[in-house]
Amino acid sequence: MPKRILQGVVVSNANDKTAVVRIERRVAHPLYGKVVRMSKKYHAHDEGNACQVGETVRIEECAPISRKKRWRVLQAED
Repeated sequence: MPKRILQGVVVSNANDKTAVVRIERRVAHPLYGKVVRMSKKYHAHDEGNACQVGETVRIEECAPISRKKRWRVLQAED
C-alpha cells in the first residue's frame, strides 16, 4: 500500500526532532455548498531539526515513532 504524502506549513518546532505541520484542505459545506477551509495538525519527525516555523514542507506516513508521531518530514519546499 502506498504511503500518503501531504504538503503543509510548519506551525511549531519547539519540541526536539518534531515539527507540527498544519494541513489545509478545501471542502464544500454539505448543506450550503460554500467552499470552506478545514485544517488539521500533524506531528512529524524532523531528524535534524531543520524545519523552521512558516516553511512549507512535505510529510510522509511512516511507522509509529512515538505516541503522536506517525509522519516523517520529507523535504522543505521553501
